[in-house]
Amino acid sequence: MPPVSDLTDHTGYWMRMVSNAVSQEFARKVAEEGVTVAEWAFMRALYDVEAMAPSALAERMGMTKGAISKLADRLLSKGLIDRADNTKDKRAHSLSLTSAGRAKLPVLARLADQNDADYFGLLTSQEHEMLDRILRALAEKRGLKTAPTD
Repeated sequence: MPPVSDLTDHTGYWMRMVSNAVSQEFARKVAEEGVTVAEWAFMRALYDVEAMAPSALAERMGMTKGAISKLADRLLSKGLIDRADNTKDKRAHSLSLTSAGRAKLPVLARLADQNDADYFGLLTSQEHEMLDRILRALAEKRGLKTAPTD
């Protein structure tokens, strides 16, 4: 029988193990606030702007317009974003956070910060910085732009 590498021989195995744990715990925390991770990422993308066209938001997040539309519909029904018609082009519209959405963002950001601290606070500051540099370099060199939302 030819030799077969063990699962734990692969860096991807360890990345996925940590990623799953970090992501699942964060998903649980934001669910308690009534949103999904994808909705949090959507709202965060809107936080620093007054309003944004769905197509620009899709480009910023590396998502399809259809995915943005579905997320927008869910957030509209929750009262966390508004949709406004474009006065110059009746087919176009823009999305913005409602006051409730703006108020929820700092709460969600604290959950994200705490989740990061819970998992990566076990590393020294040098280890954490090195891990961030390596992961950012891999994402950049691979041209990864899609916001991780699942």
